[in-house]
Amino acid sequence: MKIAGLDIGTTGCKLTVFDEAGRFLNKAYRDYPIRRTCGAHEVDARAILDMVWEVIREMARVYPDIAGIGVTSFGETFVAADAEGNALYPAMLYTDPRGAEECGALAREPGRERILHITGVDPHEMYSISKMMWLKAHEPEVYRQAAHLFLIEDYVVFHLTGKAQIDYSLAARTQAFDIGTLTWSDRILETAGIDKNLLSVPVPIGTAAGKILTTVSEKTGLSSDTIVVSVGHDQVAAAIGAGVFSADQAVDGAGTVECITPVYDGLPDLDVMSRGKFAVVPYVVPGKYVCYAFSYTGGALIQWCADTMAKKEKELAAQEGISVNAYLERDYTQPTGILVLPHFAGAATPYMDSGSKGAILGLDAGTTTAQLYHACMEGVVYEMLVNLEYLQRSDIRMLHATGGGARSEIWMQMKADMLNIPITALATADAGTVGSAMLTGIAAGVFRDLEEAAERMVEKTKVYQPRPEMHQKYRAVYERYRRVYDAVRPLMEAGR
Repeated sequence: MKIAGLDIGTTGCKLTVFDEAGRFLNKAYRDYPIRRTCGAHEVDARAILDMVWEVIREMARVYPDIAGIGVTSFGETFVAADAEGNALYPAMLYTDPRGAEECGALAREPGRERILHITGVDPHEMYSISKMMWLKAHEPEVYRQAAHLFLIEDYVVFHLTGKAQIDYSLAARTQAFDIGTLTWSDRILETAGIDKNLLSVPVPIGTAAGKILTTVSEKTGLSSDTIVVSVGHDQVAAAIGAGVFSADQAVDGAGTVECITPVYDGLPDLDVMSRGKFAVVPYVVPGKYVCYAFSYTGGALIQWCADTMAKKEKELAAQEGISVNAYLERDYTQPTGILVLPHFAGAATPYMDSGSKGAILGLDAGTTTAQLYHACMEGVVYEMLVNLEYLQRSDIRMLHATGGGARSEIWMQMKADMLNIPITALATADAGTVGSAMLTGIAAGVFRDLEEAAERMVEKTKVYQPRPEMHQKYRAVYERYRRVYDAVRPLMEAGR
């Protein structure tokens, strides 16, 4: 018996297969294009579905005994579909500028405070509801034809099983879900003019939707007994796959985006959360919640530096048979003192400022490429320290690190020293698919509960302990970093 996790991202999807002991076996990946213009950021939902069929077929040919597939996806983006699930309009990504005017209308009525206390998020045009309103206003015929307004997870689950259900964590990314009652908010939907009957039925994270359709079995080669599980938002799936279930732990997702996901034993103070623009989301453990503190450029900034600045170092690294990253990470012992504001794709929490730009301060004629590379690593972590101060981080006693960055011993030690929190690096770079497989394994009867699933599938490699003397050195630099955003932002505004 095999279990699998289907992770659907913004630009590609992958299906990862594990055996019944939770050991990784294989994976298949396909990408699909997104389209960005000055007025639209879109993805074709039909292309996503086509690639889902391909990765399933590829793995089913090798593992026909897959007992279950858990589905996780990126959030916010919605699909207007007819009764058969056929997409009627390109899906608007969370970065799509459309919906700003509609979001402003919702912020006035029912009002920002009301929305925050219902949904756990500050009104923002990135969320689905504003774009649904835009579609209804600007493409009324499309809205009239729609029988479903899916997010990506429930769009795929519907095509696999014929059942329209959405888990609580992804429902919360619409800004129309009541995170207290765990139901769609009639107040927000009525004000927005969106028919609640078009939305999928909200269900707990990890709920099985049922067996695959006969047509899906014939199309993919999967057994007709294969079950499908609604796992959740990709960040929630990563928290599950990192084995983080208590309030003294948090996930450090060290991927393209840097994201820290802490767990709360109950609904946190939403007014406090709103100061840092943090979204509060229902978690897999009933009564618990998580929030997202993130920077758009984590590993992406590190790779930008390596690709842009380290041309010669790449050649030298190749001669030694090592990666350019490993080459640049040599001989790092002290803070660089260079200040890098990592807003190269705008600022995420605690600012949520798309107009902010990246900045590098403190260069001189002796600055080396390696120092600049290390400074970029530091800048990402300084930004997360800002977030942790907004989160009032005293309860976090351990971070579990996942993603490609967790393989860098230099960066992991740097994070432990700067944040003054021990960090456990996990073996997998892909905690989201592990989390999907864990919940699928529970639904398929492979694991009894989350504890057994985590014991089998969450593999820890090394714990990095903070060093007090290094923390003090970083803290001195951080006091200067803390003022960079306020100093740089007005200059960027003046230049527009």
